[in-house]
Amino acid sequence: MKFTVIGPVYPYRGGIAHYTAQLIQALSIAKHSVYSVSYKRQYPNWLYPGKSDKDPSQSVFYIDAAFLLDPVNPITWYKTANQIDKKRPDLVIIQWWTTFWAPAYAVLGAILRRKKIRVGYIIHNVLPHEQHFFDPLLAKIALTQGSVFLAQTDTEKQKLQKLLPGREVMVCSLPAYNFLADRQIPKEVARKRIGIQLDRPLILFFGIVRPYKGLKYLIDSMALLKRENLSNQPFLLVAGEIWEDKSIYQDQIKRLDLQDCVRLDDRYVPDEEVAIIFSAVDMLVAPYVDGTQSAAVGLALGFGLPLVVTEIVAGGIAEENKQYIQVVKAADAEAISQAIQKVISDPGPKYNKEINGKEDWKKLVGILESLA
Repeated sequence: MKFTVIGPVYPYRGGIAHYTAQLIQALSIAKHSVYSVSYKRQYPNWLYPGKSDKDPSQSVFYIDAAFLLDPVNPITWYKTANQIDKKRPDLVIIQWWTTFWAPAYAVLGAILRRKKIRVGYIIHNVLPHEQHFFDPLLAKIALTQGSVFLAQTDTEKQKLQKLLPGREVMVCSLPAYNFLADRQIPKEVARKRIGIQLDRPLILFFGIVRPYKGLKYLIDSMALLKRENLSNQPFLLVAGEIWEDKSIYQDQIKRLDLQDCVRLDDRYVPDEEVAIIFSAVDMLVAPYVDGTQSAAVGLALGFGLPLVVTEIVAGGIAEENKQYIQVVKAADAEAISQAIQKVISDPGPKYNKEINGKEDWKKLVGILESLA
């Protein structure tokens, strides 16, 4: 089959870019013809809250893509449609996670439909995590142009069907991000590189820090764990760029006397360091209070790590992978601390990254084949 995949890839950074690259790779492995379309520009600089939307990694996950689309230049929307038309794909797959791209995708989708080209959306988030009153309208305008839809969670499926009643939506849980798993190193080596002693259980919070990710509840849980006077006091590493007032967390850590238990590594972590960090830690905690899925969870599975996640995140994890996670209520520091202690005492079964990870992507490809 012939697919066109539209979404960010390197040099853009982040979970969606990594997802897009792995999807293109999985389709190619399945012997499909794939035309990758990415962006001349992802966002205007003034709109992006981080330091940069470019990936600083030295060793990159490279995908051969045509960088055609600009969100604020309609000429590129028409040129992109013409380039895709020349390929005559069986299905155009658009990554959907933000309404900022709604005007471009609405026009592009309408042109492709007139050219009798099937348009599908992979739904990461129907609506942004921090919503504005106009977001549902923007989402509806763009997504109406889709013929087929694949949501990553049942929750997002329900949101989409509320927005577009009567549309059929397939569901496929977020696959494991296993593209860095072959860079895993011995834990003692990794701990030495990041400067954290080996005898302390090491907990990881990974990715951009935003209010909906619930970091404050994880920090509160570290205070509860400290009161337990455990013989091997856990340590929390927060690795990711902070997109809110950093002093909120600095003050919380100081107030709870956790300076010796929590480290804030406020920056985007390049791929080569991601492998070191995930090799060093004992578990990942995703204490989200909103949202439905997490690329950090996909990475943790790819490295075979146990996880503590809230019910919100658990909905985005494949049923067969739920044996590797501890599920807790959102905004409940006590429940998080208890789950962390349980993982420390018994990590449970280990996710087989060599076998399970490949099967996750094969399942996704199979659904896309059926949609095409």
